[in-house]
Amino acid sequence: MTVQWRGKAAAGSRPLPVVVLALVLALTPAACGRGGAPEEGGREKRAVTRAFDINPVARERVKDGGTLRWGLSEFPTQWNLNHVDGNLAEVKKVVDALMPAAFRTDEKARPVPDADYVVSAQVTATNPRQVVTYTLNRKARWSDGEPITWKDYEAQWKALNGRNPDFHVASTTGYQDITGVTRGKDDYEVRVTFGNPFAEWQSLFWPLYPRSANATPQAFNTGWLNRIPVTAGPFRFASFDPTAKTVTIVRDDHWWGRRAKLDKIIYRSLDAQALVGAFTNGEIDVLDVGPSAPDYARVGSARGAVIRQAAAPDFRHFTFNGDSPALSDPRVRQAIVLGIDRGAIARSDLQGLQWNGTLLNNHFYMNTQTGYQDNAGALGRYDPAKAEQMLDAAGWRRASPSRYKAGKRLTLRFVIPSGLQLSKSEGELVRAMLQRIGVTVTIQSVPSDDFFTKYIIPGNFDIAPFSYIGTPFPISSSYGTYANRVKGSGGKYQWNANFGRTGSPEIDAAMRRAASDLDPVRARAEANEADKLVWKEVNVLPLYQRPQNWGVRSNLANIGAPGFYTLRYTDIGFTG
Repeated sequence: MTVQWRGKAAAGSRPLPVVVLALVLALTPAACGRGGAPEEGGREKRAVTRAFDINPVARERVKDGGTLRWGLSEFPTQWNLNHVDGNLAEVKKVVDALMPAAFRTDEKARPVPDADYVVSAQVTATNPRQVVTYTLNRKARWSDGEPITWKDYEAQWKALNGRNPDFHVASTTGYQDITGVTRGKDDYEVRVTFGNPFAEWQSLFWPLYPRSANATPQAFNTGWLNRIPVTAGPFRFASFDPTAKTVTIVRDDHWWGRRAKLDKIIYRSLDAQALVGAFTNGEIDVLDVGPSAPDYARVGSARGAVIRQAAAPDFRHFTFNGDSPALSDPRVRQAIVLGIDRGAIARSDLQGLQWNGTLLNNHFYMNTQTGYQDNAGALGRYDPAKAEQMLDAAGWRRASPSRYKAGKRLTLRFVIPSGLQLSKSEGELVRAMLQRIGVTVTIQSVPSDDFFTKYIIPGNFDIAPFSYIGTPFPISSSYGTYANRVKGSGGKYQWNANFGRTGSPEIDAAMRRAASDLDPVRARAEANEADKLVWKEVNVLPLYQRPQNWGVRSNLANIGAPGFYTLRYTDIGFTG
């Protein structure tokens, strides 16, 4: 799970989870069955939420040829997506057209092998060890002519398993559980053996890099700096232009799969406002608009343009600091939750985006994922009267208008990054809501660059708003967010990625059971048991699944807001 807090710019600039993709729910391509605009008191009215919105068009109706101009919010330098510095959303938009992936997902986050690279992949043994066998597509080759074989898988495992810290990897999840990657009956069969069962094994090996990229720490760390030396996709790398801040890729005529419709894709990096201007002026064809209502309006009114909108695989939330003296009592945290009208906050956040935001009542699953269930219970409802009763019971007595205990006033610091109006508005709403139940809220605006390093990570806050990017593999990507504290090498307890600083052995045990159960139904049940426990702890208060807003030329097909869907770059093109 990845943190995100700066709105549109952050969507491209913050890291992505390396582990990305899996789950189910059979619905029509245009919609999922959950939806609703939050109303007063947290009630919801039924509505339709799009799982993806890409203008799907059959290949035969897409024109051959043409250049797609794609706007990016930054000009990356590290093109190894598995490197900590390259693990960026904007890198992924380019790499997905160039590099292999063992799996792809549909709009409901359901994984299937990507047949251009992997013919089949399945668990072939569970006792005494879990073994996954991959059968590779024999036609698949790197752009240097080398075939894609088991050796590429072995090299990536060795680079990403965390045993050599000189490889500066973004994540070791899953790879650290592997004890061996070996040759099967030939070079095109890969046998992966796990020391510990890993239920979300389909999250591994995408993207896959050639063994040359993973051979040494130097090759891994620097071999893809300002370079894309080898590819194996429907497109190949053509050029960088650092002055214009563009990356150009072209159709690879040696590609063994379905021929790409487009001749060329030019990715152009601009700042947020310049991107919108370039789109409205007809200089680019597609961009991620982000959550800005003014930008949404400008892009939507552009000539020959349309907004593609779908449920994003990320969610807005408030993190509660359980190490804070004011919030150390779980009864107080629960009371604060009851005193916050999440529906009102969602309406305010999403105003002008024409999005029926559904309140999110699960920490692991998005509303558009199979496995989602409402585990919030009473904490999912706005109930200020109950909140006051709970604060009374916790010893925080009213001395109007505030509450006191042992001579101390109940005051909470709502820490926000400067310059983000969304967070400021959320803080003002929370302050007004909690004032009604006798809780004082002070809004502390801090420099954006310091928000995480000096406030969130060290626990220098009471409540803080930001966003998490969810993945189709909810347990492995979210485990650290809710894992209990551990004792460090110096004997001091540390919370690592758990910014809420609350947890329990029971939550850890439920998450471990979910992560190791190879039966997806049981795994989802265990994940929801963990979620019920997380709700009681009040670590993260989910608000809503966010919308993806993409500006796209109206004559473009098979591209837009993808949600969990893996775009097919071979099918992207123009219809007129």
